[in-house]
Amino acid sequence: MNLEQKKNFLKKTLTNKSVLVTGGAGFIGSNFVPYFLESNPNIHLVNLDNLTYAGDLSNLTQIESNPNYTFVKGDICDRVLIEGLFDKHQFNGVIHFAAESHVDNSITNPGAFIDTNITGTFNLIDVAKQHWMEAPFQTKEGCENNRFHHISTDEVYGTLGEIGLFTEDTHYAPNSPYSASKAASDFIVRSYFHTYGMNVVTTNCSNNYGPKQHNEKLIPTIIRKAISGENIPIYGDGKNIRDWLYVLDHCKGIDLVYKTGKAGETYNIGGRNERNNLYIVDTICSILDDIKPSSKSYKEQITFVKDRPGHDFRYAIDATKIENDLGWKADEDFESGIRKTIDWYLEKYNN
Repeated sequence: MNLEQKKNFLKKTLTNKSVLVTGGAGFIGSNFVPYFLESNPNIHLVNLDNLTYAGDLSNLTQIESNPNYTFVKGDICDRVLIEGLFDKHQFNGVIHFAAESHVDNSITNPGAFIDTNITGTFNLIDVAKQHWMEAPFQTKEGCENNRFHHISTDEVYGTLGEIGLFTEDTHYAPNSPYSASKAASDFIVRSYFHTYGMNVVTTNCSNNYGPKQHNEKLIPTIIRKAISGENIPIYGDGKNIRDWLYVLDHCKGIDLVYKTGKAGETYNIGGRNERNNLYIVDTICSILDDIKPSSKSYKEQITFVKDRPGHDFRYAIDATKIENDLGWKADEDFESGIRKTIDWYLEKYNN
């Protein structure tokens, strides 16, 4: 290699970074990957996804031919695979979405949540540590700005009464196998900052909604059941409250925290859109009555079913920290975001 070739190689090495995104074919990940690629044209993104029931490559057709994008099918529990990917791509960052996330499934099959959410997260951050750190609090040359961004959930905080908000200082009190496994993964990531000095950040989000969400989730289920003429099932009395966050707003927040968040910090990302399930189903049915009228109101299809075990009453996030410290703000309120969401699903369901 002559001098000019060496200069070009070094220039390429310094300007073309590589990021590992896990779970990029899932709901939030498949919204994030196209956004990140468009916003960061000099970064090569490797998407590692095991394509379980919640992962769908059709969500990523718009970027599958992007030269800065590589898809790898694989399990984050496969440590040998993770090590091989780090060796090959020399990742400068990890943005970790991959998780088992459906509460009902965690009740019937908790073992899968322990494996993926705890062991998988450990594999990722431990391999990253081996590649980025010489010793505790001693980063390898060239890895000074490498970062591990862990995506988590507000469910780790447990449940709220009728007042109050989750903040970054709220004590953890998970109430389902899913939220318990996510809480454990949060603590693993935290420990690698305090024990080894790794550059980590964690974001805990409220309930996401929008395009590409799996059919089993509440909002897609309401839309799908409504237009197919089936009963629309609502747990219990429908008064459980969630803070709803439009998925693209979440993606913008993740990108911002990954780039500018303070190492070792947690940032809560919430939409400031508290709505109970009765309001959600009533709003969706009202919009459908307007844009896709049937012989009777879709509201007549609403039915109430037995509540699930350990169903938390209320979640609500205080997003003051990310708003004040990093300048993030949600662009959508629920009423604007839900119309975009309904339009997307009507097109998906060919109606």
